[in-house]
Amino acid sequence: MEKITFRPEGDEPVDFFVLEQTVIGAKSYILVTDTQDGDGEALILRDDSAENDAEAKYTIVDDDKELEAVAALFRKLLEEDDIGLD
Repeated sequence: MEKITFRPEGDEPVDFFVLEQTVIGAKSYILVTDTQDGDGEALILRDDSAENDAEAKYTIVDDDKELEAVAALFRKLLEEDDIGLD
């Protein structure tokens, strides 16, 4: 499982573990969790980086329609790996 570190402005760095990634409508999304093993909190993040950005800029998906659509796809992808997303 890939570990990535986020460095929010004004906050301490936070490590997340990438469970899955996908592209929908030319937008990239990643499903991350705060723990490598066992149950943890999960977030869906959208890559809002510009093509020429040196680092990726991720935003937490909080729009209900977008969140449900992306979550449904991640559920399907994770079923193949016997991982539950609830």
